[in-house]
Amino acid sequence: MDEIISAVLAGDASPRDIAGLPLPQSYRGAVVRREDATMFEGLPSREKDPRKSLHVQEVPVPELGPGEALVAVMASSVNYNSVWTSIFEPLSTFGFLERYGKLSELTKRHDLPYHIIGSDLAGVVLRTGPGVNAWKPGDEVVAHCLSVELESSDGHNDTMLDPEQRIWGFETNFGGLAELALVKSNQLMPKPQHLSWEEAAAPGLVNSTAYRQLVSRNGAGMKQGDNVLIWGASGGLGSYATQFALAGGANPICVVSSPEKADICRAMGARNVIDRNAEGYRFWKDEQTQDPREWKRFGKRIRELTGGEDIDIVFEHPGRETFGASVFVTRKGGTITTCASTSGYMHEYDNRYLWMSLKRIIGSHFANYREAWEANRVIAKGKIHPTLSKVYSLEDTGQAAHDVHRNLHQGKVGVLCLAPEEGLGVRNHELRAEHLDAINRFRRIEGQEK
Repeated sequence: MDEIISAVLAGDASPRDIAGLPLPQSYRGAVVRREDATMFEGLPSREKDPRKSLHVQEVPVPELGPGEALVAVMASSVNYNSVWTSIFEPLSTFGFLERYGKLSELTKRHDLPYHIIGSDLAGVVLRTGPGVNAWKPGDEVVAHCLSVELESSDGHNDTMLDPEQRIWGFETNFGGLAELALVKSNQLMPKPQHLSWEEAAAPGLVNSTAYRQLVSRNGAGMKQGDNVLIWGASGGLGSYATQFALAGGANPICVVSSPEKADICRAMGARNVIDRNAEGYRFWKDEQTQDPREWKRFGKRIRELTGGEDIDIVFEHPGRETFGASVFVTRKGGTITTCASTSGYMHEYDNRYLWMSLKRIIGSHFANYREAWEANRVIAKGKIHPTLSKVYSLEDTGQAAHDVHRNLHQGKVGVLCLAPEEGLGVRNHELRAEHLDAINRFRRIEGQEK
């Protein structure tokens, strides 16, 4: 592994040099273990601790199959699916691995008693399998997390509709929170050259998800002038939605939960921010009963900020806690796009406000390859910036997941895998200097500016 690190850090190794490096027999990865799948039974979600379930251990290097690439992971990041995996909610991911393992002889590799997690990476291609032509050893890459088989016609208009669509590192094994990762070659994209390894690893999943949900024709199809309500606007997902709204000429109305998070949104350029805790919004009277009066109060506050206009697009991901309010405040003919349910999956809303006002609810899940590529392209051009706030070592992945689970973070948190320190991997220093303040925006909040 030391030879691999040295070659990558040198930055001038040829494809032949990289291809000639010997591969180790094993590598370190952050894993959950099948034997621990019931360890949190009976505990409330908040009390389930990823530090107890996530382990960094040596695992064998997997066999490389057709159309695949083995990548030396310099850095990765933690997403909510990493948290869900670590607390075995809503299901243990070992069921996903078992089902995938039944698909073919090759996919049997994924059905193991341990699950190497992680759905982001920035690194260097070490090997490619048969049939890979677009990528070669030595290429500096990031990876998106869509894994597809594309043997069904259903996936050939939008690969997210492939019946065998899975999220790499969540519904498959050999994820990015490790020293090496196994990906399909059509997950790879060029690493933005003005970013460090950890900065480049941070946007992947959330940036692509926000792009499809908000910008793509498969999502809301946002246009200039739209009023966009963004829940959790300073978080890992919402911070990219806020940037896309601003860059696309829309008007984001950012909902946050603290003055500090409100300041982050204003630093990104948003003018209209609602601190829901400071203004005391309580959309539920109790666990079973919502409060329409609070929906109306919320809608009135939104109109104060927009000059009397209602919301064109709601960027939804909290789920149960907010969904009734989201449907209510959307304008007639408007759109609610939803990609997650971090506060609960069983949504409730008053359907009168949907059907009689001709509103639409659109389900949006990650992104297809083209959408992920476009989302990465605007990162590479310096139009959208990483929201990295803090970086952990691979050994501290459990702590990183714990902090995300407890919402103790801002933006995204990164994890160094093979990179020995932060700040490495920058190739275009001129472009970086042009955008340094924006790149460091979230790190400055954590006192970790680079």
